[in-house]
Amino acid sequence: MLKNYVKIAFLVLKRRKFFTFISLFAISFTLVVLIVVSSIFDHVLAPMAPEINKDRSLTMFFAEIKGKDSIWNGNPGYKLLNDYARNLPGVELMSIHSESSPAISYVRGQKIVSALKHTDGEYWKILQFKFLAGSPITTEDEKNANFVAVINQNTQEKFFPGQSAVGQQIEVDDQKFQVVGVVENVSQLRNSAYADIWVPLSTSKNAAYKTELMGSCIATLLAKSRADFPAIKAEIAARMKTVEFPTELKKEYEQISCFADTALEVLSREAFNSVEANPNPSRFIGILLGLMTLFMLLPAINLININVSRILERASEVGVRKAFGASSRTLVAQFITENLILTSLGGLLGFVGSMLTLQLINHSSIIQYGSFQVNYRVFFYGIIITVFFSLFSGVYPAWRMSKLNPVEALKGGSLR
Repeated sequence: MLKNYVKIAFLVLKRRKFFTFISLFAISFTLVVLIVVSSIFDHVLAPMAPEINKDRSLTMFFAEIKGKDSIWNGNPGYKLLNDYARNLPGVELMSIHSESSPAISYVRGQKIVSALKHTDGEYWKILQFKFLAGSPITTEDEKNANFVAVINQNTQEKFFPGQSAVGQQIEVDDQKFQVVGVVENVSQLRNSAYADIWVPLSTSKNAAYKTELMGSCIATLLAKSRADFPAIKAEIAARMKTVEFPTELKKEYEQISCFADTALEVLSREAFNSVEANPNPSRFIGILLGLMTLFMLLPAINLININVSRILERASEVGVRKAFGASSRTLVAQFITENLILTSLGGLLGFVGSMLTLQLINHSSIIQYGSFQVNYRVFFYGIIITVFFSLFSGVYPAWRMSKLNPVEALKGGSLR
């Protein structure tokens, strides 16, 4: 029976090739867009090298100080993180590092702009970079302000084409560092890990960063488990109430807030510009799913209309089969099978188109060092979308078709 359904399905698809083309294009194009978006979000949120511990990591990247007439928000400063976020209960490791910032070098008369990040030794224990050569920056390097650097593969090719960079010197923003390690390139969307060059925090040109409550630092906290997140957040909130303002800030400000966020909460906070303790990630997910559903509805409705047209063309066939005893269940199963084959073909084209699109993005400069792929999670999302199209666009027309009166169907009756 199933074999006959498949044969009939392909014959039906060949009958009205224009309808088939529209259906396949609608399914595959929608799937390409949604899979690409899903792949990007998966790339940002999922644990993967070097952020393999992302599922039990919290990030302190946002702080705000308030006064009666003034508000200042941005990245927290080193002093705030160092004095009030150390030794938190439930935290296994803590790293303080800077945002990536542009740094200028001149190599063989050519200007090179690199993304520079200042880190401590714990940073290299929390994040598991793949080293192509050498070793990471250590706690001793940061403590002693050793002028050492880890660079990525792209920087090695720019500074030392065809050579090993380990042991050689590079000059960055008029400072000279000895290269101790080379790592694989890391995507720009991995904010905590992304850089071209990493150097010890203590080698910063201006030591004033050590006294700043507001600055350009980020703290990455590695919890013992996700179950410790609420306690960690509560402790940080309590400590923020004990922060002592320096004299120059006391005149304008009297309250400070700093939060530890999961990767999803970071996205939600940035999307809504939230300054609340809870950036409401469920609202962010709800809006995102709502937009994706709306994006799928238009092609799905279009498929319903096309399927109804196909069924009307086959009204006499339905009438004959009903007259010879075919049950409504049998007819519904046949038409749903036909629609499943159509959506599966569209899904297959969508997956192929998605992989090609992601490869184009990976090889472009749209997202620095982007490495997007259709992994098992993204593949699962794609299957769900394909099943949505199949059920949403096939069940209703099939059900309406099953209600056709055999006599009316033989006369070319309509669906009412």
